Amino acid sequence: MPIRVPSLLGAKVIDRILVPIHRAGWPFIAIFAVITLFFFTLATPLGWLGVLLTVWCVYFFRDPARVTPQRKGLIISPADGVVQRIQKVPPPPELGIGDAPMTRVSVFMNVFNVHVNRAPVEGELVRTAYHEGKFFNASLDKASIHNERLSLLMRTDDGVEIAFVQIAGLVARRIVRLAQDGVRLKAGERFGLIRFGSRVDVYLPEGVEPLVCEGQVTLAGETVLADLAGTEPARLGEVR
Repeated sequence: MPIRVPSLLGAKVIDRILVPIHRAGWPFIAIFAVITLFFFTLATPLGWLGVLLTVWCVYFFRDPARVTPQRKGLIISPADGVVQRIQKVPPPPELGIGDAPMTRVSVFMNVFNVHVNRAPVEGELVRTAYHEGKFFNASLDKASIHNERLSLLMRTDDGVEIAFVQIAGLVARRIVRLAQDGVRLKAGERFGLIRFGSRVDVYLPEGVEPLVCEGQVTLAGETVLADLAGTEPARLGEVR
């Protein structure tokens, strides 16, 4: 007999579990599965440990659909995670946009977050710059300078430039680029991912205040970080 979903709630639960897996994850999932089979030949407890690790690997590379706000001028979070720090710092020198301090919103992703990254605005990807580096904990401030990173610059149809940076972390060892210079991206469209824990920084243009607070949870492609046309002052948060 076919299995019937008893309610709309049940269907939503299934949709949350059976999410698409990003194609970049399948080779790793296969490796984890083969290692698991080998573990079972050594000892059953090791095999079950391998099963847990394989399930985690599948979970890590999930790529759920997101509903992206479409109003012009909104800057959307490129990453799932927690707003770790908001501070004034110079932008990455490799992007060539000057050294005047800009408001940087840093979103830290742990190994349980979705790691597919999405474009913060609609426009053209005008410049990317890859920087080889170390693998300090991405939550450390020095990670923005010393760690492996991919810096990106987008230009909106109104000529506004938005800089953002993928930063590899302590566990992450590879930044996967899905978009090349010159391509046009929609806000919320996938542009890359970072394997196994990392951080994404967004640099807001002069005069644009963040609409998120430190400690706030973000969803890539959904959470509004800022509004280019907004006049609201920077928000303050309170733990409750």
